[in-house]
This record gives sequence, structure tokens and C-alpha cells, in this order.
Amino acid sequence: MAEYAKDAVLVLLEATPAGELTKSAAGLIGAASQVGTPIAVLVGAEKLAHDAAALGAGTVLVAPAGEGLTVPAVDALAAAVELVDPDAVLTAHSIEGREVAGRLAARRRSGLCVDAVGVSRDDEGVIAHHSVYGGSYDVDASVTWGAPIITVRQGSIEARADAVADPVIETLEVAPSGRKAATVGAVAEAAVSSSRPELRGAAKVVSGGRGLGSEEKFALVEQLADALGAAVGASRAAVDAGYVPASFQVGQTGVSVSPQLYIALGISGAIQHKAGMQTAKTIVAINKDGDAPIFDIADFGVVGDLFTIVPQLIAALEAKRK
Repeated sequence: MAEYAKDAVLVLLEATPAGELTKSAAGLIGAASQVGTPIAVLVGAEKLAHDAAALGAGTVLVAPAGEGLTVPAVDALAAAVELVDPDAVLTAHSIEGREVAGRLAARRRSGLCVDAVGVSRDDEGVIAHHSVYGGSYDVDASVTWGAPIITVRQGSIEARADAVADPVIETLEVAPSGRKAATVGAVAEAAVSSSRPELRGAAKVVSGGRGLGSEEKFALVEQLADALGAAVGASRAAVDAGYVPASFQVGQTGVSVSPQLYIALGISGAIQHKAGMQTAKTIVAINKDGDAPIFDIADFGVVGDLFTIVPQLIAALEAKRK
């Protein structure tokens, strides 16, 4: 029987429909390396084991794909926990990651810490760090029994682990739990109408608010995003006004992002919006109202007409590329 590091941290890695590791993988392994020895868990994706090693996983446990959604991943993680006895289990704060973490916590009666923006360790174990109440407070959370199961906000971890040239790749024996699971009846590839990065996990985000004034004028947000290679977001007010679909919404009831750069155009900065973007590394706000709450958290603020400022910014970016 293989021996595992006493400070092992299990990391569930997800794959995209195209068969690649999701962008959250590097941050998850980086986070695990800060508090222990990362051990990656892959479900039905053995060919990605060396990709996981390149991101810093010295040991990769590969489980069979199983049947149905989510349940095979929960079964695999449960088996990995029994095998490794880790100090913590990390998943992405994605749709799948959240469900897997919740199911695993319920099955093992473990403590669950969700939407962490960082992890650390003290003498008693692994600690999850959270940004709560619209970023007004930073909270440290730990569990009093067993290994914590932690979902990590995508894009929030800057740390990266060193690549492992010769990883240990093992087949994980999993006893199917037989629990009910949803199944996929058919898959149809949707036409991609944009080359912009996905909002959740994007390194750069440009968001627009009700200050844009109309759906037509919201195009200015998209133009700046394209110039920067950024994702497009929006405030709830802009979504409610019909400028963009609800999938663009950043905030407490939308998507939580933690990019390297967040540009807010015509966004006042309601606490619900700040809750979803305040952990961005650099925040730039452009608003004609100098008293807008968004300036309280902005690293750089410009008080002025965005319809004058943003076209100049786009022109400068395009000129720099020539």
C-alpha cells in the first residue's frame, strides 16, 4: 500500500468538454501547495495526469468515469479521503465543484467552507479565508473535526506550485455508491459567438452599469473588453434594465469574480455588486459621480464622462498595439 504525505491536501480537478483541465486547476494546486502536499484527483481523465503534474501535483489519483453526473466524483473523492487521510479537500467554487463539495461533506459529516479566497495553516490545521458582507469583513474559518472541505473562488489564488517532472500516477479503486445521479442524454456543441474569456475565472473583467444608459451604448463596455482581451460583466441594474443577459451579472446574486484587473464603467457600487468583485487585485472605476461608493474600493478612480474617457482609452490601447 502506497504511503502519502502526512500533510496531504486532496485537490479535485475538473475537465472542460474539450478534454482539458479547467483554468481553476493551477490555482487549486497552488493553494494546496501553500498548506501541504497537493494530491490531485481526476475522474475519467487519465490523459490529463501529466498536465496536473505540470501544475505541481506530485501524485495523481485517477478514478473511473462512472455513470451519471456528480456522484462519480463524490464517490472518487470519498475513496481518496479514505485512502490518503488528507488535511483538507479543495474543489473549485464552480457549479460542479460546489455540488461535489456539499455532497461529500454531507456524506462524511465533514465541515464545509465555501467560496474561500485563500487558505493557510496553523498548528491546528487548514484555515479558509473568506471575504464576506460585500467585502466589508475578512473571515477566517476552520473546522473542529476532521479535514475541511473547501471550495475556492476561481481566480482568487495567485500562488503557483512548481512543476513535477516524474509524478506518481495511481489508479484509484472506487466502490460505486449506487446513489441516484442525473445523466446526460445528448450533447450538442453550441456555436461560440465570442472569443472573450468566460466571466467566472477571467483574469480581466470590464463591467458596465446603468450609467451606460441603453443596450446600444453598452457596446462601449464590450469594445473596451475586446481591446483588453477581457470578459464582459454587468451590474444587476444593467441586467434588470435589459442591457445584457443575466449571465453577465457580477455580484451577490450573480457571478463572483476575482480577476487581476476589474474595470467598472458607470457602476455606482452597491454593496451587492461589491460582494462579487471586491477581491479583484486591481479595481479601476470610471463614473461621473465623484461620491459613488465604487470609489471607496477602487485602486484607481476617474471622475468624468465615460463616453469621453473610454473611447480615448480604447484608442490608446489600439495605438499601442500598432
